[in-house]
Amino acid sequence: MSSSSVQPIVQLYEVPGNDFTRAGEASSKVKGILKKLGYDPDAIRRVSIAMYEGEINMVIHANGGIARVEIFPDRVEILLSDQGPGIADVEKAMEEGYSTAPDEVRALGFGAGMGLPNMKKCCDEFRIDTAIGKGTDVYMIIRVRGSKS
Repeated sequence: MSSSSVQPIVQLYEVPGNDFTRAGEASSKVKGILKKLGYDPDAIRRVSIAMYEGEINMVIHANGGIARVEIFPDRVEILLSDQGPGIADVEKAMEEGYSTAPDEVRALGFGAGMGLPNMKKCCDEFRIDTAIGKGTDVYMIIRVRGSKS
């Protein structure tokens, strides 16, 4: 995460694995915080989408993980970290429609292969660090325009 003279609001969330009923809790809580702080609706939308897609990916592929969110006056920084299997081919995983989700997940309406591409579209900065057998870290920065904080 970045260094700054302004102390961010830091939030940590556990994303449960294999529990679609709780997927999205972290992004919903962050959305509420940003609304209370008066952040720009477009930034709130982008943060919410990027986080939700990341949460779903952690539920489907990594048996859950941790979301760390740092809220600054001019940006929101998100680190999604898991101990899952890692991403074998990041370039392929970034292609719209490519998915390794199992059929039972697709039957629930998830796993369409849009998660990572949607996350990247919502971010001003986006990076994936992954290692097979060790897990994946996704770093995202969404710049905020018109925040009141």
